[in-house]
Amino acid sequence: MKKVAIIMGSDSDLPVVRKAADTLQSFGVPYEMHVYSAHRTPVEARDFALNARSAGFGAIIAAAGMAAHLAGAIAANTTLPVIGIPMKSTTFTNGIDALLSTVQMPSGIPVATVAVDGAVNAALLSIEILAVTDDELAAKLEAKRKADAEKVLQKDAALQ
Repeated sequence: MKKVAIIMGSDSDLPVVRKAADTLQSFGVPYEMHVYSAHRTPVEARDFALNARSAGFGAIIAAAGMAAHLAGAIAANTTLPVIGIPMKSTTFTNGIDALLSTVQMPSGIPVATVAVDGAVNAALLSIEILAVTDDELAAKLEAKRKADAEKVLQKDAALQ
């Protein structure tokens, strides 16, 4: 099975990003987490992206706030799918700045973008990407969807 990389721009992102790691772990998907900054460690971020495919990764999650250039910087140096998590910030717009920065990529360098602090969905999207060629993983996703639907139906029944 391919691995998923979780890259965060700062270790202050870890409390949110941990939710992505926990989700991947619950599906049995191997992952690695790293702290690389698009601005403070651009060489290391670039080298990681350039070598990610040969290192066995199938998708990359990149979490960053404020200017939120990390996902784009990673995507510019790999053809693997990159999923950006815009991180909430207490400065300015509570994460909207990071959301707009992450989602506004130029044509030819796509970054799939989830909600502000949307680590669980980033992990689920990376699992869906891997599940395109992994039937066992696809079955786990289907089982989760069914379990989630059942929880909602149980809550509805409790109201009746």
